Amino acid sequence: MARIPHMKLSRHLLLPIAFVTAAALAIFIATLVVGVIERRTAQEVRMALALEGQDWAEVDTSGLLVTLSGMAETEALRFRALSVAGRVVDSARVIDAMEVRPVAELRAPDFSVEVLRNDDGVSLIGLIPATADREAVVSRLTDIAAGGSVADMLETAAYPAPAGWEAALDFGLASLSRLPRSKISITPEQVTITAITASAAEKARLEADLARQAPPGMQLTLDLSAPRPVITPFTLRFLVDTEGARFDACSADTDAARTRILSAAVAAGAEGKADCVIGLGVPSPRWAEAVVAGIAALDELGAGSLTFSDTDVSLVAAPTVDQRAFDRIVGELERALPDSFSLTSVLTPGSDNGNAGPPEFTATLSPEGQLQMRGRLTDERVRTVVDSYAAARFGSGKVYNAARLDPELPEGWPVRVLAALEALAELSSGSVTVQPDVVEISGNTGNARANAEIARLLAAKLGDGAQFEIRVTYQEVLDPVAGLPTPEECAARVNTILSFSKITFAPGSSEIAGGALQTLDEIAEVLRTCPDVRMEIGAHSDSQGRDEMNLALSQSRADAVLAALQARRILVSNLTAKGYGESAPIADNETEEGREANRRIEFTLISQEGAPEAPDDPAAPADADADGEAETGDGNEQN
Repeated sequence: MARIPHMKLSRHLLLPIAFVTAAALAIFIATLVVGVIERRTAQEVRMALALEGQDWAEVDTSGLLVTLSGMAETEALRFRALSVAGRVVDSARVIDAMEVRPVAELRAPDFSVEVLRNDDGVSLIGLIPATADREAVVSRLTDIAAGGSVADMLETAAYPAPAGWEAALDFGLASLSRLPRSKISITPEQVTITAITASAAEKARLEADLARQAPPGMQLTLDLSAPRPVITPFTLRFLVDTEGARFDACSADTDAARTRILSAAVAAGAEGKADCVIGLGVPSPRWAEAVVAGIAALDELGAGSLTFSDTDVSLVAAPTVDQRAFDRIVGELERALPDSFSLTSVLTPGSDNGNAGPPEFTATLSPEGQLQMRGRLTDERVRTVVDSYAAARFGSGKVYNAARLDPELPEGWPVRVLAALEALAELSSGSVTVQPDVVEISGNTGNARANAEIARLLAAKLGDGAQFEIRVTYQEVLDPVAGLPTPEECAARVNTILSFSKITFAPGSSEIAGGALQTLDEIAEVLRTCPDVRMEIGAHSDSQGRDEMNLALSQSRADAVLAALQARRILVSNLTAKGYGESAPIADNETEEGREANRRIEFTLISQEGAPEAPDDPAAPADADADGEAETGDGNEQN
């Protein structure tokens, strides 16, 4: 009976314990469910933000609440992040803990003004601070314009004036008052002035004044120009005398022309700083070219004066200048001057220059065939005729004419000059001198009858009683006939070439191998000196193969050599080609060495009767086909 009360007590305790346990379990489960919901919600919000490019926002969940934090670059981005999160969860559950980055203070604009001034007035354009006294600026420009219009196109900005602005603006406007045609660009740090001044002197003065008046610390850029003066006539005078080389006057049309002219003067001996005015009115775009040629001519003369007045050129040589040197230098200058320039040349009479002597024309022919002509000709037409004739007789690229023009030459002078050049053409080298009373010719020739032919030519061209002197020496080495080799020498030279290098062919073919082309070139050079020598080109084979095939192949090869020489511009009318096959061996056909020797090309003299002459040395090496592939009777013949 005593155990019954204990059991009743246990039942009373069991109910509260069960209740507490169930409550704890419910709390645990609820907490677990809430954690799962928070994590899923945070994940979905982050994914939505990332898809919209708003991954800068940080997401935190607490129960059903979603907190957004982070630094948004702009208010719009912050609002966009809230909108994205509100699409995932109820916007009432979204807590905004985000911040917006403060906006940086706006940078002041670049203030600048550009002022243009010309005869019509002043134009003003640019951006100035709102604190600037715009009306005062316009009023000041109105005074500067002196009745002209002022176009105000200024804009303002509500920012304080930067350091240096007022000083730069004041300096720029003050400079404008001194420059009627100008453009001035003004910034707080720099003033740039581009203007045209009335003269070079005013340009120099303004540059110095403006540089001195510029505010400290401000950069000043000046581009001032002065108009070029009109020079009429365009004049230059250059002297070389006991006091040295110098300009009395100098004019140029461009900076480049002035540099060329002054450089030529320095090369001629001018010292110190020379002045050369750049001006308008140049008579020819080739002014500098003409002046440089004239200065070089005066420098070569050594003393005298050079004067240019537009395109009229005057060259006066001192009495110390030699007459022949004067004629040569003047002639070269006449050829060097551009077509529009005309030259007047004077050699001041004196005892040292031989000016009292007779005028003359000289032509010199060098052993290389170069012809140089100097002295005097009557006029430009005669010079053209002389040039054309000399080019036709001596070669257009081998003639140099430095003869000067002299209209005071004796009558018949052009005929004497042309006759002298015709006589000179009979020489291999030499010279001819034409004077009013005599023509002298001297030199070397390869024509044994040259003296007689020249005498007949000059007598016929110059007329009866003409005076001429001939001092011409015959040299056999120059004789084109006497210098030719004999027929025997021609054959020997060809066979000497063949002794060192053969003419080879493709196996079983008449095609000349590439390695033999040099040999043919050397033979052709010899045959050019033997145009009248009759020779036979004989082709020989070894004994392998059928006789008929060997004979036909050798004939084809002889014809191929003849054609190759003709292709090298050799006259082949005295050459014949003949194939001998295996009929004339010079070695044993039973050995490879013998067969190699028998395959050959031979050049043999042809006698007056038409038969080939036997060579002095039958064993002399001749050409052969060095192929090395044996041909049999069925088509593999080594011939």
